[in-house]
Amino acid sequence: MNTAHTAGSLLRSIGESHPVEQPFTHWRPRGMLDGEVAVALSTMEIEIPPDLDLTTGRREANNKTRLFFDTEGQKKNPAMKALAEAMQSPDVVAAWEKLCGIDLTGTYLRIEYCRDTGDFWLEPHTDIGAKRITIMNFLSTGDEANTWGTDIYDNEMKFYESAPGDFNCGLIFIPGTNSYHGFEKRTIKGIRRSLMLNYVGPEWRARHELCFPETPVK
Repeated sequence: MNTAHTAGSLLRSIGESHPVEQPFTHWRPRGMLDGEVAVALSTMEIEIPPDLDLTTGRREANNKTRLFFDTEGQKKNPAMKALAEAMQSPDVVAAWEKLCGIDLTGTYLRIEYCRDTGDFWLEPHTDIGAKRITIMNFLSTGDEANTWGTDIYDNEMKFYESAPGDFNCGLIFIPGTNSYHGFEKRTIKGIRRSLMLNYVGPEWRARHELCFPETPVK
C-alpha cells in the first residue's frame, strides 16, 4: 500500500469538500481513501463476537470488539500503516486544519475500525472533550449499505437526517455542544464497517489506542 497515494486521495477529497450548515456545521467528503486501501480495509476478515451488548447504545459496552490502528496493527497490516502515515503527514494535517479552521498542533492520531451488525444502535451524543475533530469514513458494501450512514440530530436531540453511507464517503465535524450524532436502531443485514478517525489532545489517557503514541502531529 502506498502512503503517498493515500495522502493524495485524502487531500483531493478534503479540497473538494464544502460545509453543510444544518443542523450543525459538518462536511461530507467523498472518495476519501485510495481505492486499494479502501477495499483492503472493507474486506478485512475479523470475527464479531456473538455476545454483543446491543442494549446500551454505547460503543464502550463492547470494548472487546474494538480495533485500533495501533503500532502493532500497522506492522501487520499495510492498509492500516498507509492510512495512519497519511493522516499523520503534515500536508494532510494542514488540510484538515484549513478545512475546519482549527489548530491540531500537539494532538495525537487515533483510528478505530468499527464493525456493527444486527440491531446495533448508538444514542445521540456530541463527542466533546479530548477529540479535536471527528472524521468518519464508511466502508460498508451491499444493497442497503448506503443507508447505514451516521444519523445527525438537532439541538433538542431530535432526528434530523442520515448522512449518506456510500462506500468510501464520510462525515466530518468539530465536536461541540450541538454536534449530536448517533445511529438509529435498524436491522443491519451483514456488517456495517466504518472508520472513526480523531486527532485527540495530549490528555487522552488510552494511549494504546493511538497510532503514534509518542509522536504528536506537526
